[in-house]
Amino acid sequence: MNIDFDKILQAGTKAAESAKKTAAGLADKGKKQVNLVNEQAKLARAQRQLGALVYSLHVNGEENQPLVDKYIQAVADIEANIERLKTEADADVSDPDFTEVEPEETHGRFCPQCGAEVEEDALFCNRCGAQL
Repeated sequence: MNIDFDKILQAGTKAAESAKKTAAGLADKGKKQVNLVNEQAKLARAQRQLGALVYSLHVNGEENQPLVDKYIQAVADIEANIERLKTEADADVSDPDFTEVEPEETHGRFCPQCGAEVEEDALFCNRCGAQL
């Protein structure tokens, strides 16, 4: 029996490299899916905040179009980011410039403009309207 150990070693190395590439691809795809889900949750929160703002302004007989416009722009920015993430996922292309955003501290947040306590996921201050 003639065994060619070099061929066996080459086949094993090739299989290991293929498994490594597959695992890296799956990990990257998983990260993109997590980012997409996080952005979709962020969009839902932003839309709720926009609705609450519009309702609050209406109930109080007030108008603050610049603040409403800021919320609308924030929602549009999140929607654009979701579309970018979907395009990346569809193309299954790794973007070396893409970096994952670290989650914010879960301790109380305060507005940098007026010092009011704001919700953890708020995009704007409910008191002064400053962008957070």
